[in-house]
Amino acid sequence: MGLFDMFKRKDMSVEIKEYLEKGAIVLDVRTLMEWNSGHIKGAKNIVLNLIPLEIDKIKSWNKPIIAVCKSGGRSGQATQFLKQNGIDAINGGPWQNVDQYIDK
Repeated sequence: MGLFDMFKRKDMSVEIKEYLEKGAIVLDVRTLMEWNSGHIKGAKNIVLNLIPLEIDKIKSWNKPIIAVCKSGGRSGQATQFLKQNGIDAINGGPWQNVDQYIDK
């Protein structure tokens, strides 16, 4: 394993498809301006820094979560927080990663 191999993101396509088949909700944690420039049909938008305030709402959905953002960094933070709060969540990375598997 080379030095930079540890920075390679594993292929999430199988996990994303599995979560979508389980009825997962796509949670986009980008800003409203980013969201308005394009987003996944049916996704929910809660800006990353508001997730702690909305945790009860997210739990009430009673569904697994696929967190997405622009590059995968913020969705990674969201995923970690959601998991720490007992929510079944994965980091979908950039929203386009997940969008390709959504029926249009």
